Amino acid sequence: MSDLTAQNLISANLAAIRNRITRACERAGRAAEDVSLVAVSKFHPIESVEAALNAGQRLFGENRVQEAASKFPELRKTFPDLRLHIIGGLQTNKAAEACQIADMIESLDRPSLSDSIEKGAQKAGRLPELLVQVNTGDEPQKSGVPREEADAFTEASLKRFGPKIRGLMCIPPEGEDPTPHFRFLRQMGQRHGLPVLSMGMSADFEKAIAENATLVRVGTAIFGSRP
Repeated sequence: MSDLTAQNLISANLAAIRNRITRACERAGRAAEDVSLVAVSKFHPIESVEAALNAGQRLFGENRVQEAASKFPELRKTFPDLRLHIIGGLQTNKAAEACQIADMIESLDRPSLSDSIEKGAQKAGRLPELLVQVNTGDEPQKSGVPREEADAFTEASLKRFGPKIRGLMCIPPEGEDPTPHFRFLRQMGQRHGLPVLSMGMSADFEKAIAENATLVRVGTAIFGSRP
């Protein structure tokens, strides 16, 4: 595929997703600007990210710190207003690098990671914004705080990091209706007075918007299947 074709395809995909976000917001009685699109660029080359940037997208999500570090510092030279979220399960030994390159870490889910982020932030001289990831389906293979521990962990995180804790994130179980999971997160956010809810992906972001998502994470529908 030529560079121009890839650029046009990614531009068209972004326009289609933004249109769907606007329509979902209208149905939910919400303002479209209350929902931000996180373009999930994991496993896609720097050229694809650049195509999205050229189409006006500025907010990106990456799962792996190493991969993010190979793309985004270079891109920031040309696009200083881009924002990077780390959205995958974060290893404690990658926390310092994540603090250095990310604007937000969406996957805070255990005390040992809180310790590493605190140390990493001191080393980097900056602390990104943070979301507590909740394992709403209590799935053993997934990152995230178990449901019954989520309130206590969120309170402890707020005491520790203050306003840098911006909200909550979840990934509902595959093959289940995601709405009860999105609703659980919304109600939890209300209990803690947290404004940001990162929930909803390519297949279900309209349902997430109906439950007050403020960040939706879309990859495949923008960039195509992962290489």
